[in-house]
Amino acid sequence: MHAINPEKLHHSKWTAVAPKHKEKHFLAIKLVRDEEEKVVQVVLEAVLTRRQFTLPWQALRDDTSWRMGWQ
Repeated sequence: MHAINPEKLHHSKWTAVAPKHKEKHFLAIKLVRDEEEKVVQVVLEAVLTRRQFTLPWQALRDDTSWRMGWQ
C-alpha cells in the first residue's frame, strides 16, 4: 500500500494498473471534503479523454489498481 497524504493529492498523477477505455493516466483535479474539512473523495480526470470520476481517496492506496505517477 502507498503512504498517501490526502492533503497533497490535488494535481497528483496516477496510472491505472488495468486501464479501461484506453485511459491509463489520470490527474487528481479536485478534492471533496466533508463538513470537518477532511478529504473524503478525489476526482480523477483521464488525460486522454478528459472523462472524470470520483472515488474515495483511500482507493488510491491499492497497489493492484493504482500506481503513483505516470508509468
